[in-house]
Amino acid sequence: MNDDFLRVVTRQRACRSFSPEPVDDDAIGLMLTAATFAPSAENKQPWEFVVVRDDATRAAIGDLSRRAWEENGRAFSERRLTPEMLADVDHGATGGVANAPVNIVICADVRRGLEATIPSSIFPAVQNLLLTATALGFGSALTTITTAFRSEMQAILGLPEHVWPTALVPVGHPARPLGPPRRAPFTEHTHRERYGQAW
Repeated sequence: MNDDFLRVVTRQRACRSFSPEPVDDDAIGLMLTAATFAPSAENKQPWEFVVVRDDATRAAIGDLSRRAWEENGRAFSERRLTPEMLADVDHGATGGVANAPVNIVICADVRRGLEATIPSSIFPAVQNLLLTATALGFGSALTTITTAFRSEMQAILGLPEHVWPTALVPVGHPARPLGPPRRAPFTEHTHRERYGQAW
């Protein structure tokens, strides 16, 4: 096995603070190429990507993120997250994501594929995008909070009714070094043959 691949997988983590340094089209193209090679239910490839660099559009998306967080997200999350993680998510939702030099909105064309299987195509594509961003040295994060405002997102991006915004991935150079994510060993959540039989 290629150790480089595992190194990328074990270092991919959410980034919510970005430097203003730009991200070039070649790098975005590599990320989106990787995304399109994800598994796709019935090979329908329902993804549509909107790459947003325009300041005003990113600010409008950021405003939706802030509204969703302040209206419901924070109250829901503050009982569930550690104070450190809550502060990081709060920073992302109230400006960090919008300040990324690139916002990639991953959408689903619900005419291409069954609505029930859309997530099984879209989210593997997002994961490929995130891993490629990490491999290239960029920070990124999977966010979905803005999808609470589907019609507003459709209006901001000029999406037709059958194209639904499904995820938002900010991309940019991290404002500070990112360490590896904290994860429990797989053995704590893996069973042999039947639940309860330790690995």
